[in-house]
Amino acid sequence: MARGGRQGQGEPVDWVTRAADDAVRHAGEGNLVTVASGASPSGPIHLGNLREFITPHFVAEELRRRGEPVRHLHSWDDFDRFRKVPAGVPAEWADHIGRPLTAVPDPWECHPSWAEHFKAPLQDALRELGVEMEEISQTEMYTSGAYRQQVLEAVARRDDIEAVLAKHRTKKVSAGEDASAQEAADLADSVANEDADEATAGGSPDSIARFPYRPYCRECGRDTVTTTAYDEATTTLSYTCSSCGHDGTTDLSSDNDGKLVWKVDWPMRWAYEKVNFEPAGRDHMTPGSSYTVGTEIAPSIFDWRAPARVIYAFVGFAGVQKMSSSAGGVPTATDALRILEAPMLRWLYVRRAPTQAFDIDFGPAVVRLYDEWDALGRKAADPAKADVATLAWHRASETASAGRLPTPAVPVPFRTLSSVADVTAGSAELISRIVESSGFPHDSVADLEPRLSKAMQWTVEHVPSDERTTVRETPDTERLASLSEDEELWLRIFLDRLPEDGDLDAVTSVVYGVPKVARGLGFEDAPTDQVKADQKDFFRLLYNLLVDADRGPRLPTLVLALGPEKVRRLLGA
Repeated sequence: MARGGRQGQGEPVDWVTRAADDAVRHAGEGNLVTVASGASPSGPIHLGNLREFITPHFVAEELRRRGEPVRHLHSWDDFDRFRKVPAGVPAEWADHIGRPLTAVPDPWECHPSWAEHFKAPLQDALRELGVEMEEISQTEMYTSGAYRQQVLEAVARRDDIEAVLAKHRTKKVSAGEDASAQEAADLADSVANEDADEATAGGSPDSIARFPYRPYCRECGRDTVTTTAYDEATTTLSYTCSSCGHDGTTDLSSDNDGKLVWKVDWPMRWAYEKVNFEPAGRDHMTPGSSYTVGTEIAPSIFDWRAPARVIYAFVGFAGVQKMSSSAGGVPTATDALRILEAPMLRWLYVRRAPTQAFDIDFGPAVVRLYDEWDALGRKAADPAKADVATLAWHRASETASAGRLPTPAVPVPFRTLSSVADVTAGSAELISRIVESSGFPHDSVADLEPRLSKAMQWTVEHVPSDERTTVRETPDTERLASLSEDEELWLRIFLDRLPEDGDLDAVTSVVYGVPKVARGLGFEDAPTDQVKADQKDFFRLLYNLLVDADRGPRLPTLVLALGPEKVRRLLGA
């Protein structure tokens, strides 16, 4: 990719280019550009959530490429409340509902808190993906008093904020408005959660006006409080907790035991961090939801124009509806990186505009995906063929600081590696030997990584057991005793010509040549129609005797994987 300045005339332009232009316009030429992301570590951060992180990453990378000053700031919303106990977690964790995620213990006892348990695996995956961020914890920001002046300003102007919120409360997304039925349901849930946050923050409509700030109870640590009074002169907020019955107070000028409600918190952070670009899912962009409300609150209360943004659509998983991190059991970036090279996973997100929904399939489609990726890589190597597709390949393959992300020194087709892994029971050394004889010379197994390990993992995790190749342990004596005259001849010729230390080409020649020789032809002669029919029957016979199936991996590869000694034994030599 060309370095420095905006892409030259005639160079391809994609969604990243346009988003970077928007971010620079918002910041002003020569100023630091802040691209932002945010996520709540309330559960597994799945492949749908990954769009929140990777979208601003690509924009930041484009700005670094141009030489623009830029930072990718990520906020962990770990001061959010613990909402519900998911499946697989002890029922007694219900006692923590309403407490900050950083105050909820890790039920698996491997991290300091619930929040850290779900942050850690994604942080590891992002490092592998080459995503660099400046991370901040909202627990640390609020409890340190970093936002104290912004909190006091929001509370002082709560009537102005309430006027904006009230205006938008009636603007709900309908089931048919820019969303599928499933998306509409998710959007409705999101809006309901945001409205619930607002309602609880101020108590019932019969108490004082809805309050933009919610403290955590000093007695039980939950946010199940109703604001009962606020003293403007002393900035003292009084509340009653419905969980423990505690009547308490908090001084907003000195205490740091609460947070702004989400629809006020988000625009406040835009202003505090001077955010110029931030993506968001559709649930934050619909009428009456967070972004639309924030676009009014940010300039009127916090003196900051809402950042440039892109709306991203949902990511699904084959056979599963739109992913929900609170539900669990959905694939994460860690899961994907077990079978996809890091540049490939990046490519899935950069090759499409964020507004495009897509599904990820870890089944047979993975083989085709690797083929497509390899073909695109060959195209991208030719500058004369540069287009939007090759631009996506380059964006996926390298970062400004790390350069090229890890790829195999010898890129063997994934279908070859997975097929060999299947019949060798995952022996890396044996796979290496077969790959070498298949026309992919290499110095060591390391030259095949990381693809080899991912192919082996995919074979174990995602190829159904009934589709796996099971090599016979002993000869099928019954089938061998019932061979036809033609079958006996085929096996005699095959065993006679089978090379002891052959390469793939030699074994392939024998496998395909046996029926030719049986019909009086030479190995190099073109097959007749009769020979083609014999080849099908001969191949089926070999599969029956070697793996107890009518078909399987390519026969030359299978024969090499098993080795001549085992093949001869199973064929009754």
